[in-house]
Amino acid sequence: MANKVPRILVTGASGLLGRAVVKVLKAKEWDVVGVAFTRVGSGLIKCNLTDSEAVSALIEKVKPDIIIHAAAERFPDVVEKKYKETQLLNVKASAHIASVAQQHGSKLLHISTDYVFDGTSPPYKCNDKCNPLNKYGQTKLHAEQAVLRECPGACILRVPVLYGPVERLEESAVTCLFSALKSREPTTVSHHDKRCPAHVNDIAHIMYDLISLIMKGKTLDGIFQWSGKEKLTKYEMTLTMSRIFSLPHDHITPSYSAGSLRPYDPEMDVSRLTDLGISHHTNFEDGIKECLSPWL
Repeated sequence: MANKVPRILVTGASGLLGRAVVKVLKAKEWDVVGVAFTRVGSGLIKCNLTDSEAVSALIEKVKPDIIIHAAAERFPDVVEKKYKETQLLNVKASAHIASVAQQHGSKLLHISTDYVFDGTSPPYKCNDKCNPLNKYGQTKLHAEQAVLRECPGACILRVPVLYGPVERLEESAVTCLFSALKSREPTTVSHHDKRCPAHVNDIAHIMYDLISLIMKGKTLDGIFQWSGKEKLTKYEMTLTMSRIFSLPHDHITPSYSAGSLRPYDPEMDVSRLTDLGISHHTNFEDGIKECLSPWL
C-alpha cells in the first residue's frame, strides 16, 4: 500500500474539524470523499449516518481504504437536551460504521474527546480509567467501546476543545467567546475549568501522519490522544482575544465556580503520538488571531 493513493471517506465533512481534514488531505492529492447531512456543500455526499442501510450502501459504493469518522453531536448542552437522538448518532451510528469498516477491510479512524475523563487527575494516559461527567462524554466513551468491539483494529483519536476557521462564531466553544467580547453586554466567563485548545489544522495533519504510517504498513490501533500545549481557562482565552484585537474586556467578569458537569482539567498525555514522531501545535495567539480576524 506504500505507493497507493489512499481513498478516504470523511464523515462530518461539513463540520469544523471535517472541513480541515478534507482540505489537508486533498492538498496531499489523496482521493477524499466527504460526507455530510445537514450542511451539504459543494462536492459533498449527503448521507444520514443514523440510517444504517444508507451507510452500508455508501461504504459499499465508495470502497474506502480509510474511514475518518468525525461526525458527532459535540455540544454538551445539546446532548443533555437531546440525549436519545445523540445516542443514535454518537453511539449507534459509530458502532455500525465500525462494523461495516471491519466487513470491508477499511481502516477506521474515529474521533473522540477529552470529555471521557473527569478532569481530576491530569495528564491522562491513553489507558487511564474514564469517568465522564456528562452525557456527551458518556456517549463518546460508549462510542469508543462500540468501535473497538466491532472493529478491533480501529484507531481512536481523542482531541480537546477545537477551534479554527468557523462559518459562525458559535461553531466552536472557543470562538463563541469572541461574540461575548464584541457585544459589550455584561456577562460572566468561566475562570475555573482548564482547557488545552487545539487548532483543527493540527488535528488534520495528525490524521495525515497517522494514515501515512498506516499506508506504509505500520500497525496502529487502539487509543491515541492529542492536547494543545497551552492550558487556559475560557476567561484567559477571552483576555487573549481582547489583547490581540485591542478590544475592551471590562464587561467580562470571571466566574470561579465549577462548570456544570464539565471536567476541571482533562489534559491528555500525548506521548503515544510523539513517540511516533507526530506532533503539530499552532500557538494559540497566532491561531486565534487568524481565525477571528474575519469577524472583527
